[in-house]
Amino acid sequence: MPRRILVFCLLAACAAVVFIRLGLWQLDRLHERQARNAMIEQQQRGAPMPLVQLPHDTAQAHYRAASVEGRYDYEHELVLSARTRRGSPGVDLITPVRIAGSDTAVLVNRGWVYSPDGATVDQQRWREGDSAKLKGYVDLVTADSGIAVSRYPRIIRHVSRAEIAAKIPYPVASFYLIAFGDTTDMTHPARRDLPVLDDGPHLGYALQWFAFALIAVLGAGFVVYRARGDAREAHDRLSPRESTR
Repeated sequence: MPRRILVFCLLAACAAVVFIRLGLWQLDRLHERQARNAMIEQQQRGAPMPLVQLPHDTAQAHYRAASVEGRYDYEHELVLSARTRRGSPGVDLITPVRIAGSDTAVLVNRGWVYSPDGATVDQQRWREGDSAKLKGYVDLVTADSGIAVSRYPRIIRHVSRAEIAAKIPYPVASFYLIAFGDTTDMTHPARRDLPVLDDGPHLGYALQWFAFALIAVLGAGFVVYRARGDAREAHDRLSPRESTR
């Protein structure tokens, strides 16, 4: 067999091994995501726990069903810009809740409000009274300090430590509550739904890598088959000449 065919088959085999390894890696990621989703679903379905009783480990608190009671601080309410809902532009209202006996406030995402430019809204129109008594699930304030802080005093682009510290003059917890409830009650912002839990694209990617591995193996086999066929044809053409000598 010609050397170039051997080299091609060797490269195809190496490529197939790499593709199979990538496919197995995607399956590992799929199993990790499924395990994570199962943990999140279990935490979401549990009885809401008062925020003051949440575990200090943010990983254990993340996505957990929780409740908060206190007083809204509308004077330091933040507008989370560029949020969409069912294809419509809007904002989320992020309101600090002051808890009795604590100097640390908890931010509450009270929900989505329509805004044509995705930034400005009549915040007073959406106030819900002074007392806060809400249920929801816990999300984490991101520690990303590289985000540019909006120059507007009440608008933020992300729920990050940098933006919150620049706009709220007192300590804020490292997690916040995303309120859920009736999404059609127009007396308050449309509450956010629970995050969608799915398996992601990992299975599709795994099948894709396995398909590439199969193509590499079949391609190499086809090249070898053609090379052997060409060799037989060449031999057959030479055989009559040799017999007449």
